[in-house]
Amino acid sequence: MTESALSQLNQMTTVVVDSGDLLAIEQFRPLDATTNPSLITAAASQPQNIKLIEDAYAQAKDEGYASDALIERTIDILTVKLGVEILKLIKGRVSTEVDASLSYDTQATVAKAKELLALYASYGVSSERILIKIASTWEGIQAAKILQSEGIDCNLTLLFGLHQAKACADAHVKLISPFVGRILDWYKKAENVSAYPIEKDPGVLSVKEIYTYYKTHGIPTEIMGASFRSTSQVLGLAGCDLLTISPNILADLEKETAIVKKQLNTPMASTPQETVAISETEFKHQLEHDLMAFQLLQSGIDGFIKAREQLSELLHQSLGFSAEIKN
Repeated sequence: MTESALSQLNQMTTVVVDSGDLLAIEQFRPLDATTNPSLITAAASQPQNIKLIEDAYAQAKDEGYASDALIERTIDILTVKLGVEILKLIKGRVSTEVDASLSYDTQATVAKAKELLALYASYGVSSERILIKIASTWEGIQAAKILQSEGIDCNLTLLFGLHQAKACADAHVKLISPFVGRILDWYKKAENVSAYPIEKDPGVLSVKEIYTYYKTHGIPTEIMGASFRSTSQVLGLAGCDLLTISPNILADLEKETAIVKKQLNTPMASTPQETVAISETEFKHQLEHDLMAFQLLQSGIDGFIKAREQLSELLHQSLGFSAEIKN
């Protein structure tokens, strides 16, 4: 009997579930899992998670928080509590994202990352099982550089170009998440194209470029393709270090039986190759002149900020929070 595409993919790539849905994570049992503000908001809307919300709110209130700060603390505690529940279902790491509104503030990002890790520690979870997820702005990458120097592993997200990947390598970050689907969406709209063959898919090609650069230069930072729109995009990157995939696409891969071939084969250089570090000025110059990366980075940050605001509103409307906060 032919193995499923998902089973074959698992033999050449570490498959990660991109979800805060505990039932989906339990179903697929990945090694790692990733979350983001949108996924946390979706998870908070599920009836089975109401107890986590209640407990997060009670803890924040007991800590002395009030008014809007009470809601913000509740969100952080809820985010970590969901991470703890996810870690009960997997053997590896969970990525937990810093508030996207801090994406252009290096010191605030570092401080928030340490707050989240302190919460995990209070629940008995060591930092080795956490990846702090940060947007790939210049300031975010510098925050990751500080955290990495202190032994705190980071996942740099909303990454759309080689210049961001180079800066992440300079910062010695543990892992990057180059996006695939959002790049495809942007080019389809910009070029008024309904579809691309997979060998010309701009999102897939972007990850391949980064992968080749990292491997040929002996850069140990892990590459995790993210933001997929189809199984063909996923399979187009078979062989990537990791791929984080939504439950619906994982389910489709489980049904497919086509032969999966490794698409990324660049061997890691035996010794690190010397590279010229990208400066802040050069980074921002390249970002500003890459319309796709510039627009997608900012829209991604805005989207995650909006998702957190939606979660805040959900909490205000739930469990009588509004009335209690006003009192």
